[in-house]
Amino acid sequence: MMMYYLFLVLTVTSLKSHSFPTEDIRTTSKAVSDRLIELVTQGAFRGVTYYRLAALADTIGPRLCGNESLTQAVQWVQNAMEGEGLENVHVESVKIPHWVRGEERAQLLQPRRAKLSILGLGNSVGTGPKGIQASVLVVRSYDELNARCDEARNKIVVFNPQCDWQAQPVGCYGPVVAYRSGGASHAAKCGAVASLSRSAASHSIDSPHTGMMSYDPAYPKIPAASLSVEHADMLERFQRRNQSIAIFLYMEAQTLPDVIGYNLVAEVKGSTLPNETVLVSGHLDSWDVGQGAMDDGGGAMISWTVLSLLHALDIRAKRTVRCVLWSCEEFGGIGADQYFTAHENEVPSMSIVMESDMGVFHPLGLEFQGTSKAQQVIQTISEQLVSINASQVVTGGGGTDIDPWVERGVPGASLRNENYNYFAYHHSNGDMMNVLNSTDVDLAAAVWAVYAYAIADLDTLLPR
Repeated sequence: MMMYYLFLVLTVTSLKSHSFPTEDIRTTSKAVSDRLIELVTQGAFRGVTYYRLAALADTIGPRLCGNESLTQAVQWVQNAMEGEGLENVHVESVKIPHWVRGEERAQLLQPRRAKLSILGLGNSVGTGPKGIQASVLVVRSYDELNARCDEARNKIVVFNPQCDWQAQPVGCYGPVVAYRSGGASHAAKCGAVASLSRSAASHSIDSPHTGMMSYDPAYPKIPAASLSVEHADMLERFQRRNQSIAIFLYMEAQTLPDVIGYNLVAEVKGSTLPNETVLVSGHLDSWDVGQGAMDDGGGAMISWTVLSLLHALDIRAKRTVRCVLWSCEEFGGIGADQYFTAHENEVPSMSIVMESDMGVFHPLGLEFQGTSKAQQVIQTISEQLVSINASQVVTGGGGTDIDPWVERGVPGASLRNENYNYFAYHHSNGDMMNVLNSTDVDLAAAVWAVYAYAIADLDTLLPR
């Protein structure tokens, strides 16, 4: 770990000793953008963002909300930011839930014995020490469940919704997740004893994908888990052949008392309008499987790199550029909601909120949500990214952590990248460092930095 800090300090010190004169670097926004791109893709910061991410993912691993590993990750990044010399590095406390997975397993008992691939869903209750053994009803939709509600009593309901992920990978996610998030209560309404839902995955190698679920207080809480795509389809085929299906399910999942977590903040202060802000962000928490590299270690690291680049080149935009690494996004943006409540007075002075949470694969440009006048400004800035073929600007730009700001009229943005396979790894054991590559991460950091600086250096706030 000390070697990493030494590497970082030496890099920043070397850059500062050879920095360009301020008047030369500020001649135009384009000149600064070119230097930012060069520094992160060809210069001393080439590979640094990926290196940081790998060190975080390998050393600390997954960072579940409420878990000690998330606190360790916050401390790890905070120490590195302070050692780097970034400004106003601090944490802001938030109250977050503490759900624990514990041991879990599922065994197919009929028509043959086999291990089933499951992952318990966040917020789920456990089965109790004896587990649950029951027959199975497979349905594809809530409508089908309602039509067969009497059959679900005392059974494990398996939701196996179908969607053409190849045709619409993003479009399939929401409809499939509806069964992950609400399936347990729908099943409980019909007297079921547990709920299994098909993984929200575009591709699968018998790998279940977890995620958050919630309970309707009108119905009993029953255990809920995700089931691999392959096993969900297999169970449906059994049912179509009128074969008896029985499963043993064991889950130790439980929700412990809330704990204190932290949003991590750092800044590069503005030169003339320091009380106006451009915010870049990603969430530092992850699910407790894989390494949380793609979701959302990459987004957190490129947001940190924005400040590192500006600090290393000793340049300041007119406005403050602030990096916030959120806590507990995976359980509904809990840390970000509390941050917004504490900083709501900054809505009039917030020029844009940017969140990268859909991967840091090969970047294409920016997804933007704001007025047409603001989008025209963003489109003009995008010309500075033609050299790396990342100048696309499309409508979008939402994100769980920045939505409270966007709902109040602050422009929002997210990274547009070639994330066609995002949902193959999302919330699964496959979210590892191997999913990403250093070149793409560098380019993503360049896009993030160019937009952050250029927007922060505008003469006025982005139009509302």
